[in-house]
Amino acid sequence: MDIKPATQRPELLFEVSWEVCNKIGGIYTVLSTKAKTLQKISKDTTVFIGPDVWSQTNPSPWFTECNVTGLSKWSKNAHLPEGISVRVGRWEIPGRPIAVLVKFDGMYAVKDEFYGEMWERFGVDSLHAYGDYDEGCAFAHAAGIVIESIILSGYGQASPIPAVPEPPRRGRKKKIIPTIVAHFDEWTTGMGLLYLKWKMPRVATVFTTHATSIGRSICGNDKPLYDYMSGYNGDQMARELNMEAKHSLEKAVAHQADAFTTVSEITARECEQLLERRPDVVTPNGFEKNFVPAAYKFDAARAEARASLINTANALTGAGYDDNAFVVITGGRCEYRNKGLDIYLDMASALRNMDTCRKIIAYVMVPAWPKEPRADLQERISANTPTDTPLQEPVLTHWLNNPESDSVICRTRSLGFCNIDPRVTVIYVPCYLNGTDGIFNLSYYDLLIGADATVFPSYYEPWGYTPLESVAFGVPTVTTSLSGFGQWVLETYQNYFEECGVNVIGRGDSNYQDVVTNIAHAIEYLTCADSRTTARIRKAAMNTAAKASWSNFISYYDEAYSIALANASKRL
Repeated sequence: MDIKPATQRPELLFEVSWEVCNKIGGIYTVLSTKAKTLQKISKDTTVFIGPDVWSQTNPSPWFTECNVTGLSKWSKNAHLPEGISVRVGRWEIPGRPIAVLVKFDGMYAVKDEFYGEMWERFGVDSLHAYGDYDEGCAFAHAAGIVIESIILSGYGQASPIPAVPEPPRRGRKKKIIPTIVAHFDEWTTGMGLLYLKWKMPRVATVFTTHATSIGRSICGNDKPLYDYMSGYNGDQMARELNMEAKHSLEKAVAHQADAFTTVSEITARECEQLLERRPDVVTPNGFEKNFVPAAYKFDAARAEARASLINTANALTGAGYDDNAFVVITGGRCEYRNKGLDIYLDMASALRNMDTCRKIIAYVMVPAWPKEPRADLQERISANTPTDTPLQEPVLTHWLNNPESDSVICRTRSLGFCNIDPRVTVIYVPCYLNGTDGIFNLSYYDLLIGADATVFPSYYEPWGYTPLESVAFGVPTVTTSLSGFGQWVLETYQNYFEECGVNVIGRGDSNYQDVVTNIAHAIEYLTCADSRTTARIRKAAMNTAAKASWSNFISYYDEAYSIALANASKRL
């Protein structure tokens, strides 16, 4: 990917997402890490806008309400429609950017009228909406109104801009219009972009889809996406999969945006086929390494993590692993097929028949439906007494509410991992690792540093933060060519562990068993690597992470903003 220099930066940038100050998925990581670089480039010229879904009894741990020069004054005097209210403050992340949280309850009362307007103006078909569609659209509508109000107040500008272009007059001196960009992430914010296109056509708009709603739905319904991509029609599939409202909105926003972006080339092709617009720019996801311990703390943090991972495995299985055990981890959302959890488990099974040089503990760290941490496991860990007898169900750290329908535990059982074979042990951690899980009491990052390798064999993965996080800790990773990160690695490096700390396995719709075998061989190789080779691989991994930092990737967004401003200027 060639990074083009910015030709024009916005004087004021709004970025709207459901995940601003609301940590529920990968977009939170995108925005919260990008913010630090935006603040370095131009402090406090970016305003993040998110949903105010919090209360006094359940406040956001990532937001502090406080005075922000200019915005706080606006918020006290803003004449917003009934049912819309705002809180102004700071997002408590590196860089502490400005954040505005929006209450949007009042938008439900005007929902039908607004949907009708969007149908007439942009062809958005909300007739078959269900689930979270109304909530996302209510927030987006309110966010658009809030942006309009902020701009008309003159915040961040030498002079306010009119809501609509003024007619030209002979002899009038040309007025310099402030450059303002409103950036919307995912279909959940799309109505806000359309509102501004309608009400404030001078504002340049950017739309980023981090995954198309219809592409994700195709995969989620176990349909082959890639072999048949050229034959899919997005509108037809939306009708078939009952996704008409979301797809209609996403497609309309993609076509109406002044600049349309997505996070990887593989998703760009998906957009071109299913949304019928090729993204103007591919904007890969960078990140900041602020969660990685400093060099002087690194070895101690790794030793603590390894001790916790190995001691838990011993307490569960009685297998007597020592520090030479090879710990491999997969993590992320609990999407059995899309995240490749099926391949990971079959890979662990295949390793039992290979010539590995170290005993392997394979962790599956994905939040499912946990009931409680196991009391018998807690007792063994607290006692810290060696044992050679396994616990009942020695593959599970937390009891499940749905053990008979959980895909991971069912597959783990069927592969025979409940019968302890110390060569390869699988351990399922079905809870969110935030430091209070009751077994490890460490965060995912605090444990990740102790791994010898990670595997993320995704089927549907527009970008893929998990392998990027892994290499930031110097932990080599295996991913697939169907992930955006994997494609970036293939474009940037030779595909060897020693070159980049990553091994990208070619994956399609028809080579499942080959993927299983190839990943197993990659792990087998790592178990037999000597200390010098391992050190080179870990250093290469860290170098890869450094190359994927926001300081390198932010220029892709600069290009998108320049395109948006240029296209918006044509409407003047």
